Amino acid sequence: MPWYMALGQRIATLWVVKMFGTTLGISGFFVVYFWVMHNPLREPTVMPLTPLDHWVGVNDEAMMLYGSLWFYISLAPAFAKDKAELLACARDAALMAVVGLLVFCLFPTAVPAFAVDWSQYPSLQFLKATDAGGNAFPSLHVAFAVFSAMVLARQLRSVRAPAWVRALNLLWALGIVYSTLATRQHVLLDVLGGTLLAFAVGWAGNTRGRLVWKEA
Repeated sequence: MPWYMALGQRIATLWVVKMFGTTLGISGFFVVYFWVMHNPLREPTVMPLTPLDHWVGVNDEAMMLYGSLWFYISLAPAFAKDKAELLACARDAALMAVVGLLVFCLFPTAVPAFAVDWSQYPSLQFLKATDAGGNAFPSLHVAFAVFSAMVLARQLRSVRAPAWVRALNLLWALGIVYSTLATRQHVLLDVLGGTLLAFAVGWAGNTRGRLVWKEA
């Protein structure tokens, strides 16, 4: 069976559960995320900048990549081949969210107040008005992107997708990571923290469920 037909077959499996589950999961996450951000237990610590943070310029067009995360992360559950794989994906994503939110509660952080005239960046001005730049470390935006890239890489290998499709998956994830810096929503240390969280949860999930992730 061609790889694209195999993916189509995966999407059709439990599609109603996947659609409603992903929608409810993302919606529920946003509710808790913004509550934690607006109700910190103490004054948030401002994250320090590194030379890379100064080197990466502000990019209004990066907003498209930044916002694409919420479609990107829906692909992993959509491509789950069965109930076991879908539950494993949901479990690991939930674990990552819980760990990140606990860190935000116990050790609130925020990005610096950048000396940027946001009126010059219309897309980013809207983002700054809705997301105040709290809940900085670890970056769950990065964590979800990296985690999704790991899951999708396994899924694409299992259906023998061509190299260009697997490369596109990697580039998309890297683009989202870049966008967190270019939109000034996160700094490098946040990115590193989110990446570490994703790798830790991905490794733990892969260790627990080797049979689930066994390639077809």
